[in-house]
Amino acid sequence: MKPWLSVIGIGDDGLAGLSPAARTLVETAETLVGGTRHLALVPRGGAERIRWRQPLADTIADIAVRRGTRVAVLASGDPLWYGVGTVLLRHFRREEMTILPQPSAFSLAAARLGWELAECTALSLHGRPLDGLRLHLAPGRRCLVLSEDRTTPRRVAGLLVATGWGLSRISVFEHLGGAREAVRHGTAQDWGEQESADLNTIALECEMAPGTRPLSRLAGLPDDAFEHDGQLTKREVRAVTLARLAPLPGETLWDIGAGSGSIAIEWLRAIPGGAAVAVEQNPERAAAIARNAASLGVPGLHIITAAAPRALGQIPAELTPPDAVFVGGGIGEAGLLPALWKALRPGGRLVANVVSTEGEGVILAWQAHHGGELARIALSRSEPLGDHHAWRPQMPVTQLAAIKPG
Repeated sequence: MKPWLSVIGIGDDGLAGLSPAARTLVETAETLVGGTRHLALVPRGGAERIRWRQPLADTIADIAVRRGTRVAVLASGDPLWYGVGTVLLRHFRREEMTILPQPSAFSLAAARLGWELAECTALSLHGRPLDGLRLHLAPGRRCLVLSEDRTTPRRVAGLLVATGWGLSRISVFEHLGGAREAVRHGTAQDWGEQESADLNTIALECEMAPGTRPLSRLAGLPDDAFEHDGQLTKREVRAVTLARLAPLPGETLWDIGAGSGSIAIEWLRAIPGGAAVAVEQNPERAAAIARNAASLGVPGLHIITAAAPRALGQIPAELTPPDAVFVGGGIGEAGLLPALWKALRPGGRLVANVVSTEGEGVILAWQAHHGGELARIALSRSEPLGDHHAWRPQMPVTQLAAIKPG
């Protein structure tokens, strides 16, 4: 099939900023699709106009029934960078499409500031939780952020102040590339309640306030970074466990008996594009997992409040099969390990930690039939003893690590 669906990046300067090829595709389209702002940039002609609706699937269906006619979808800047082009590619073959990008808001903002784009962190808060910004806060890091609306800069500044990053410098660009382009500069702590134009992009240069503790994205966050009731995989054991789970970009983890959610949260912090499910039957702990995920910058953690293995049937299809499974609790539940091993993709990793002799018996019996490596992790910590210090041993952890054949 010849290309019939054009995806055209368009800036705030409208048709004037398009290449001759892109402008021709827009002007000869039988149907134009876009948001209200995008459609307003194109003078009215004979083309049918379709505005994006929610859910997006409704508009995708409208586009699909026009297959073979000339359809042009208008998108902001680069359609494949947090743009609608990525959505369309899930529904239409690449051979059906012509994609013509414009400079993205990231590119324009970096150019205005003289920042090296490749060294910046680019992210979007459009339709995404504000807490996701927390993951990217690090001394000296430069972030370019697509805003949800006019309130986003104010809310970003408020989050930065609340988390000890109030000295960070903020530049808010409005209507980049258009006749109404404007910019405002300031620090998060001085930003106050001011709002911006709905179309804005934030440039952020991170700076900590004195006493703020930055958090690494490598495994082994301090134990006090998590809200917990004692059900927490301790820092050193957590680092060893994540090393065994070996997260890779885009992979999915199931964390069974999640407790505080520390394993699933550190999995998500470690890799781009990853996903994780935390299964925890205790409602109070499940609520704490949600708070931990938000405060540590991974609010997309999927939480299921139910006991395994029954809870496995509640995991969404898009999160199956898992690439890795961690069992931190409930190891003795009948049928749990067989169910998890069956669900795990071939080549996936299963890791289980136990402290009780009964739990150890379960993984020893399982390992005798299925293989895998066993390790014992013994940890001691220095604690005060009168005027001196002494080593206090922690409960040893027996760990099973296995890779599913195939």
